[in-house]
Amino acid sequence: MLIFFLSYLGGLLTIFSPCVLPVLPFIFARSDQSFRRSGLPILLGMAATFTLLASLAAVGGAWLVEVNQYGRYVAMLLLLLMGMALIFPALSERLTRPLVALGGRLQQHADQQGNLKGSLLLGVAVGFLWAPCAGPILGLVLAGAALNGANLYSAMLLLVFAAGAATSLGLALLAGGKIFSLMKRGLGAEEWVRRGLGVAVVAGVVVIALGWDTRFLSQFTFLSTARTEQKLIANLADQPGITKVNEMISMPPLTGATQWFNSKPLSSDMLRGKVILVDFWTYSCINCLRTLPYLKAWDEKYRDQGLVIIGVHAPEFAFEKDPHNVEQAIHDLGITYPVALDNQYSIWNAFSNKYWPAHYLIDANGKMRHQHFGEGAYQDTEQMIQTLLKESHQGDLPTDSQLVQVTGTGATASSTDLEHSPETYLGFARQQNFASPEAITKDAAVHYSVPNSLKLNQWGLTGKWQISAESAQLQNAGGAISFRFQGRDLHLVLGSRNNLPVRFRVTLDGATPGADHGSDIDAQGNGVVNQQRLYQLIRQSRKVAAHTFRIEFLDANTEAFAFTFG
Repeated sequence: MLIFFLSYLGGLLTIFSPCVLPVLPFIFARSDQSFRRSGLPILLGMAATFTLLASLAAVGGAWLVEVNQYGRYVAMLLLLLMGMALIFPALSERLTRPLVALGGRLQQHADQQGNLKGSLLLGVAVGFLWAPCAGPILGLVLAGAALNGANLYSAMLLLVFAAGAATSLGLALLAGGKIFSLMKRGLGAEEWVRRGLGVAVVAGVVVIALGWDTRFLSQFTFLSTARTEQKLIANLADQPGITKVNEMISMPPLTGATQWFNSKPLSSDMLRGKVILVDFWTYSCINCLRTLPYLKAWDEKYRDQGLVIIGVHAPEFAFEKDPHNVEQAIHDLGITYPVALDNQYSIWNAFSNKYWPAHYLIDANGKMRHQHFGEGAYQDTEQMIQTLLKESHQGDLPTDSQLVQVTGTGATASSTDLEHSPETYLGFARQQNFASPEAITKDAAVHYSVPNSLKLNQWGLTGKWQISAESAQLQNAGGAISFRFQGRDLHLVLGSRNNLPVRFRVTLDGATPGADHGSDIDAQGNGVVNQQRLYQLIRQSRKVAAHTFRIEFLDANTEAFAFTFG
């Protein structure tokens, strides 16, 4: 129930997001008409269209992106005609009667009396254009929809989000209607108000058509609601870093894995009498990689006493579903305990899990006794392992906590730099803070450039790239990615689309990284993409500060997925 409340609050906050501004003229274009017959149908049509498109986009493929794009073209044409009708009264009657084919026959009788069908169609059109900022709350909802598939629960979450947005827009519409009525009565300005709205509608269509709604308005970071949303999530929901003791519920089943590594398929019945630690992870997740040294140490220390560690590999990116990639990662990382490949999220859903990494401890009687999300709390977890092993009468146990020395990528994140840059995805489905002046063209090869300067947490592309839902794919050699970041470490999930090595060179503030180089490059900034995985590119040896990172690829066909920091 809490996630529905968060979704509604996230929708309410969209009225303050800069990327909703171009939509407002379409909403206010009929603010002087009956709210019940005009404003309300517009908002209902907008909410329903957004819910349908977002539900499908969360689980659909590239064809859905094309359908949505064609719908946007039709919507922009419809609204452009409406705006022209408001500006030029002589053309109003002719221009407000078009028949619009949008998956079927939709009619608009957009007269001055607020026709119900015309208002509903206007709402559908606005729904195609409406692209609210993908803040943390909407990102949480869309991520859940992508993991769980197209179902009633996901659709309801998106509908509640849309209802929150419609509520805030409805309140603004009611207030706007009163203001316009006062203007008309006091100044006799009805004609000018109508023409002004027409100009605003046409300008809104131009802004959206040119991509300025996401390119220009997103630069106004002072209007961003992301911080507010993140605080809501942190205050109202369980977040990584929280350790909880469950109320003795039974261990969920381990069925549904597509493949097992280091073991034959395991079940809860087979493991009865053992203490079990279930670790949800994925091999390109930096937070997961930082917990692995502790898991491997516990496995070595307590395996003979009855501890069984099971890694459940639940992929975040498509390449992490490839059994060969996962098997190679398991080998390279030195993991010897059983790992289940959970490509269908069957075990993930059985545990109602939400995070990478997540640790669940089950006692010898098959009851869940402890869980922890995210990094940290290693001493508490180990003490709980010892407690459960003692309860199962496994003989003498070491009582000291495991001291783990970790270097390289797996080293714990810097505790002195709590305000490091956020995880940033390069695919358009979860992309944010993109600063290249060119608008993103989905699933098409386009030349991009980086502005002269980047603000903190902004990034941009140089060269010819094709941006898909989850990655940016370089088409020609010489392309680059720039990022203005703050953090001790900078990691980038990279891969090669043709499985051939891709050479690259990294600079920090225009110079070679020197002592600040990460484990996957040398001091001169040189490195090679030879696997689809996370690469540590920067580890600052000096005091952590904001820097401009740039990676230039000397070969084509690289694919970049996400930045993480620490």
